[in-house]
Amino acid sequence: MAKITKSFAKERIEQLRHELEEHNRNYYILATPVISDFEYDMLMLELQGLEARFPEFASEDSPTRKVGSDLTDTNEGFTQVEHRYPMLSLGNTYNEEELYEFHQRVANVARVPFTYSCELKFDGTAICLIYKEGRLAQAITRGDGIKGDDVSRNIVSIESIPHILHGKNIPAEFEIRGEIFMPYEAFERLNADRTAAGEAPFANPRNAASGSLKLLDPSKVKERGLDCILYHLLGEDLPFSTHSEAIEAAASWGFHVSENSIEAKDIEEVICYIEKWEKQRKNLPYATDGIVIKVNQLDLQRQLGYTAKSPRWATAFKFKPEQALTEVLSIDYQVGRTGAITPVANLEPVPLSGTTVRRASLHNFDQMELLDIRVGDLVYVEKGGEIIPKITGVEFSKRHADVQKPIFPSICPDCGTYLERDPEQARHYCPNSDGCPTQIKGRFIHFVSRKAMDILAGEATISLFYDKGLIRTLPDLYRLKAEDILGLDGWQQKSVDNLFSSIEQSKQVPFSRVLYALGIRHIGEATARMAANTFGSIDALASATREDLMQVEDFGEIMAESVVTYFANDANRRMIEELRSFGLQFALSEEEESPLSDRLSGTTIVISGNFSISREEMKALIAAHGGKNVSSVSGKTTYLLAGEKSGPEKLKRAEKLGIKVITEEDFLKIIEGEKA
Repeated sequence: MAKITKSFAKERIEQLRHELEEHNRNYYILATPVISDFEYDMLMLELQGLEARFPEFASEDSPTRKVGSDLTDTNEGFTQVEHRYPMLSLGNTYNEEELYEFHQRVANVARVPFTYSCELKFDGTAICLIYKEGRLAQAITRGDGIKGDDVSRNIVSIESIPHILHGKNIPAEFEIRGEIFMPYEAFERLNADRTAAGEAPFANPRNAASGSLKLLDPSKVKERGLDCILYHLLGEDLPFSTHSEAIEAAASWGFHVSENSIEAKDIEEVICYIEKWEKQRKNLPYATDGIVIKVNQLDLQRQLGYTAKSPRWATAFKFKPEQALTEVLSIDYQVGRTGAITPVANLEPVPLSGTTVRRASLHNFDQMELLDIRVGDLVYVEKGGEIIPKITGVEFSKRHADVQKPIFPSICPDCGTYLERDPEQARHYCPNSDGCPTQIKGRFIHFVSRKAMDILAGEATISLFYDKGLIRTLPDLYRLKAEDILGLDGWQQKSVDNLFSSIEQSKQVPFSRVLYALGIRHIGEATARMAANTFGSIDALASATREDLMQVEDFGEIMAESVVTYFANDANRRMIEELRSFGLQFALSEEEESPLSDRLSGTTIVISGNFSISREEMKALIAAHGGKNVSSVSGKTTYLLAGEKSGPEKLKRAEKLGIKVITEEDFLKIIEGEKA
């Protein structure tokens, strides 16, 4: 195994965690993933490997220990509800060898004959349905696995979900879980309607299903043609000994269950089932991306138990991506928000994994060189993880003699500035960040987003204002006048009033979100909050050295360098002063800055597990009483604050180092001035 230094491992772990959190947000919240399932899984495997080799950098907040969350903000129309039984994610594999290893782990525990239940893995969004006295009582999304969004009002619009059950021996109360998905036919119809209305089509059925489930108007949900297949029953004292029996009973009560599930007597039968459906899934009317394999005997499931984020009695085998052969018609070069130039191949439309593929990213110049691609070539296209189309190879045997090698641009296709090369990321980029229209618009779109300044201006509005010459730098938003906007296409008095109301309200957005809104490279929501709480004001942050910044929790060298570089730019400093003059918050408020007490002064606290309040609120409470929260237990730790389901490794390390472990009740006593 290659030698990896501790400093490199720490930085790479931080980078991977940041990337995976962003991809989780894209996948679960925005329903717009930018990488394939396979690429995501490879990043996760790399992080798991590094955390195993360097346990001193382990963290309960790592994506390796958490379920991806689809929770929406409570102010967006959905109430959050705690799950009675946590909704965990499945471990997965792409090869048979790991399946045999899974089987061996199960056999080592079982020591008696057992069987597997095999079922298709539907590519949709998970749902938990609660029934009481035979009637649908509530529907909850997976959320973060601990709590989810109550989407009951939308679920009743899905015809395949029964409102009232019929049959024998229906438990008084139980949960049944499954997948909400959009059949191909409904997906093509929806995208045709969106295209006709001038709206962007959904990338795939999974995104369409997830987005539809969170619509605020149930009548629109009904129009989307969603379907649901149920596959897991939960409850107290259910009268079943196997998973198969439970699903058969569910079908008899009126639930839509998969007709393609089987009971396999051994791992060889599991492999045969996988091979069958890897070929036949193309004939299904809905998207599938693998096979779920579960231990069938419920007693054995209970023996095997769970890890922090997945059951030990189940796994998923992911299908290899489908391929199609099609022609490259042309290549475009797009400018990203940060100035990166991305070549995109325009393809002869080809059906693939339930959608029609017309475009595929070529990523960068090096990838084009590696593929040796030409306009006019026939190329192999895959949808890795059934999401993002990508070109994996050229069919050289069918290349015509007259095809020309594409010339990568030397100037920005948007502003004409000579491109530069970023050797670390193998990308060309436009350095004209202050004059390139795409980059400028991108900064505005980020600035006005809900998690940043929450101003009522989407991409179309930003483009319109920019094209009309109304905005060029961020402070221009605060210089807008009603007469500038009234009369523009689609703008009436009410929409103008709403815009200006949101602009005025943005002046009360707290410092941490303003800092995030500035769009400093590598600084996300969490790290912006950490920096704001550590330094207290934009002036203190701007004066910080790399060494100062490296002391901030979760900050690495890359982030520290990015912050220093940002504030070394005079234009950025002038822009901040202009924004400050309009009343934006560039320091913690007195309420945020003034501690509630100094009872935790000088203490360093590590938190682990779940509490009566969120972990973020618990961290804020520690800071409010003068304490410092860190992510890992060391000799400098004062307390390990342990909630429910605390990490066993942290508890072991605390015991080894003689660190005092306190409960939430103990903690509350300390901040109230009592002795724990």
